[in-house]
Amino acid sequence: MAPVGPAVQGTLDDLGTPLVGVTFVVVDLETTGGSARDDAITEIGAVKVRGGEVLGEFGTLVDPGMPIPPFITVLTGITQQMVVAAPPVEQVLPAFLEFARGAVLVAHNAPFDMGFLKAACAAQERPWPAPAVVDTADLARRLLTRDEVPNCKLSTLARFFRTATEPCHRALADAKATVDVLHGLFERAGAFGVESLEELMSFSRAPTPEQRRKRHLADAVPTSPGVYIFEDARGEPLYVGKSGRLRTRVRSYFTASETRRGIREMIGIAERVRTIVCASALEAEVRELRLIAAHKPRYNRRSRHPERAVWLKLTSEPFPRLSIVREVRDDDSVYLGPFGSTRVAEEARAAVHDAVPLRQCTQRLTLRVISEGRAGTCVLGELGRCGAPCEGRQSPDAYAEHAAHARAILTGDVRPVVTAARARIDRLAEQLRYEEAAALRDRLAAFVRGAARCQRLSSLAGIAQLVAARPAFDGGWELHVVRHGRLAAAGTVPPHAHPMPYVEALVATAETVRPGPGAAPRASAEEMECVLRWLDSPGVRLVEVDGTWSCPAHGAESVRRWIDDAYRDTDSRMVDRAGRPTR
Repeated sequence: MAPVGPAVQGTLDDLGTPLVGVTFVVVDLETTGGSARDDAITEIGAVKVRGGEVLGEFGTLVDPGMPIPPFITVLTGITQQMVVAAPPVEQVLPAFLEFARGAVLVAHNAPFDMGFLKAACAAQERPWPAPAVVDTADLARRLLTRDEVPNCKLSTLARFFRTATEPCHRALADAKATVDVLHGLFERAGAFGVESLEELMSFSRAPTPEQRRKRHLADAVPTSPGVYIFEDARGEPLYVGKSGRLRTRVRSYFTASETRRGIREMIGIAERVRTIVCASALEAEVRELRLIAAHKPRYNRRSRHPERAVWLKLTSEPFPRLSIVREVRDDDSVYLGPFGSTRVAEEARAAVHDAVPLRQCTQRLTLRVISEGRAGTCVLGELGRCGAPCEGRQSPDAYAEHAAHARAILTGDVRPVVTAARARIDRLAEQLRYEEAAALRDRLAAFVRGAARCQRLSSLAGIAQLVAARPAFDGGWELHVVRHGRLAAAGTVPPHAHPMPYVEALVATAETVRPGPGAAPRASAEEMECVLRWLDSPGVRLVEVDGTWSCPAHGAESVRRWIDDAYRDTDSRMVDRAGRPTR
């Protein structure tokens, strides 16, 4: 896939939120004791900062509504006479929450302060806004060693960072000291590659020696969107990933924010990082899937084995049957899937068997086998669930009607399966046999979801060529060429340029893709799902469609919402255990 034009800019999600642009409210409380349930707030002090600049201060004494113990007065200097004329917490708390609205809260030993604030909200039946919280004490434990500071008390850290304000157990003074401590910790965290709020929140400990030693592997990585591949000394891929901003993502593997044990182990083995610059996020996602499927890197877990997907096959033989297979062949058979596991495929097959009396024996059945009596006895035939063609009780023409019925279900019209299943579910629910009804619902859901996926993929796979465009961040366009469900080319159109020359060039250089059997003939189901999600994203425009892009009128998509709603309502306890509405 040859890119056309410059690569597009990554999204803000890929960049993270730089610490310099985050508003922090550093808060400190003084209280009558250490229990948020039994004690009360006597003073609140807070400082709002962003980018090292103080934006505002908040400080007030609070009437705790209870006596202040003498040892608290000795510790803080706050006496009972000082809080007599102070406002109660019912007046102070709304003002503080408004002051801190939209900011990240910071406190030294944050669980203590947050516990009192949450208790005050609960007492007033006021919802806690649940802001992000940074604990400077916890952060100091992770960034500083015992050789530097003997403990992580605020007074100790204030001396270490030489704060402008000395903490003295008064709320506003301690908050000001905590601001200087916070900025000092930010400098330390920056040395470990922590530059965004997301990295700070996930920071757990210092990088390993291997992470620090191999940080240079990210030096030559470009900032463009694309795919990165960690390789060992022999060039074998260890891990494959994608990002809208390669350098930022790769650098994160060498910082303390990367805490996954397996990835840290991988960093110790890696000797180089190879990158593939892509024209768009979709191309990067598709390339990642293809590389993982091709190389099966040991440290990748997602989509390592796409070949394990299974299909439900209506065989092409004199007496067709439903078989679960792992490969789609060009043999005139009808396939439904892919399913994520054999168990789900078996449930879907059972749903079809409930609607159509196909034979369920596994042997290949011919007229000669039947005439010679080598087919055996049909147990399901005795139960009235099969026409018993193996015993000669059902003619080939009569059985062919059932096979044609099953073929129509698998290729488009799912109404017979849904009607049969819902009738049985209703009957079981009326008999209060809810567990059996729920099992039938799960069976129907497996079929409907599998059929819906197959019909979406089949529709895309049937289009010889589809060209689509989406507005890019820089004012240009992302372009993609899809052939039989496979991403054949990706590129961009610069801002203010006429798009058609770029479209023609991209189509001319796109990969040649031939049609094939099944719902996913030339690309994995995961790749086709990625393409479909992109096509369904806001702003996408179809430039060219060579074929018909549609789903069957009575296909699985028409009832999938009912299935999803049944599960959602069950989870919300608004339906009975059979999935039927109770109101």
